[in-house]
Amino acid sequence: MDIAEIEAPVVGVTVYPDRARVTRRGSVRLAAGEHRVRVAPLPLHLRRDSIRVGGRGAATVLGVDVTTWRQARSADAQVTALEQRRRELADALAEVGDADAIEEQRAEFLGRLAERAGGTYARALAAGDAAPADVAAFTESVAGQLAESHGRRRGLARRRTELAEELAAVERDLAAAQGKRAPDRLAAEVAVSVEVDDAEVELELTYLVDGAGWQPSYDLRLVDETMTVTWFGLVSQSTGEDWPECELRLSTARPAAATAVPELSPWYLDRFRPLPVPPPMAAAAFGGPVPPGAAAPAGGRPRAAAPAQRVRESVAEVEQGVSAATYRPARAVAVPADGSAHRATIAVLELPARLDHVTVPVRAAEAHLRATVRNTSTHTLLPGPAAVFHGADFVAATRLKTWAPGEETELALGVDDRLRVERKLHRRTETKATLGSTRRRDVEYRITVANHTPRPATVEVRDQLPVSRDEGVVVRETVLEPTPAERTELGELTWRLPLAPGESGEVALGFRVELAKGVELTGWRE
Repeated sequence: MDIAEIEAPVVGVTVYPDRARVTRRGSVRLAAGEHRVRVAPLPLHLRRDSIRVGGRGAATVLGVDVTTWRQARSADAQVTALEQRRRELADALAEVGDADAIEEQRAEFLGRLAERAGGTYARALAAGDAAPADVAAFTESVAGQLAESHGRRRGLARRRTELAEELAAVERDLAAAQGKRAPDRLAAEVAVSVEVDDAEVELELTYLVDGAGWQPSYDLRLVDETMTVTWFGLVSQSTGEDWPECELRLSTARPAAATAVPELSPWYLDRFRPLPVPPPMAAAAFGGPVPPGAAAPAGGRPRAAAPAQRVRESVAEVEQGVSAATYRPARAVAVPADGSAHRATIAVLELPARLDHVTVPVRAAEAHLRATVRNTSTHTLLPGPAAVFHGADFVAATRLKTWAPGEETELALGVDDRLRVERKLHRRTETKATLGSTRRRDVEYRITVANHTPRPATVEVRDQLPVSRDEGVVVRETVLEPTPAERTELGELTWRLPLAPGESGEVALGFRVELAKGVELTGWRE
């Protein structure tokens, strides 16, 4: 059975989050009878059991075998050129090293010559056998040769640095092309039976490869009360073969070798048996406690949207499946096998946003602008990093969780300095303990919020009452004005203040702490 070589370039790639399905297509003319058609080279680490063959023409596919195509060196043109350049640079560095060694020996020879000649000339001058002019000429000649030698060594050092930097860049390129450096490749040999003479047979070969994937990223831009969500797909791969500009698809499916419906196991209840207490250890062995921190994104003054029409972005076509979606970007994207990320726009969504402000003055006397955005699209946005912009200003980097259609999410847009917040201790009294009596401590705080923006603002004010963990410590609220809109069992209180431009609002919070006789209070803060 004869073997026919066929050129079958990559014509389509479907990228999953953790792998890719590659499609190659090529055609060949064959006589009637049985033939073996070889498709090569294929990446070394493809999943052999995933190869599928289809096509068109008066032929029947009898089977497909995967063989190893062994070569002395990589057949990839990029890798071959880089390896050749690396050899050239290594030779050039060796030549520079040799030239520098020669100059070093030259300088040592001139130094020894000057030392020996110095003694000879000194004796000759003393005896009157040498003229001072001859000594000066010799000295200048040696000094000039040494200066020229040092100059050549400085030039060689510069050349060595340039060659070393270029060699390091070539090494980085070779490391990025690691998947293509292996000389061996795979070949698929397809057995076909052709029914007529001089038949044109088109074969389509598909297979799965690891070392590829895509992940979402987002730009979130708020203008007025509209949040524009630009969804990007970042595609990268190091499979050992470059993907040209072809039909690229991004799928949210996760193909698996095997899957099964989860099964229940018995749910046992038993008596609690405490473990033996280990001996105490020094707290320093574990390090001190780490106080919680909160990073407030930096904000800026919102800018008005430009009246000119905005540049439109091409978006991907979407195919909704039973359990996953597949997106086809409008622009073809070439993805080389160097592990670098290449970005394709999947969707641009205009979503309604509701703006308000949040302040927690017990922690920081500042108001944060917040946008509550509802996903009114049909897309389920996958988890990924997001850059948040308010108008043209970058205000925060965040990470979106899975965002389903119809679901709301909250986005922090930074501190708005035009809302001024102040929390003051308005009153504090304390009674001393007498025989058989309790001690009392009364405090009252006043929170003031002033709206200096040119538009109405709703400010959510959050504060809290202390919560007792002992029957000897009793907390009683004395003043809550206005009535909180929300409160929890842990003492967290929430007010919502609607403020017109230039208007101020105030919240009064007061409580009393009663201590039983002999009880010392911990956890108090002003």
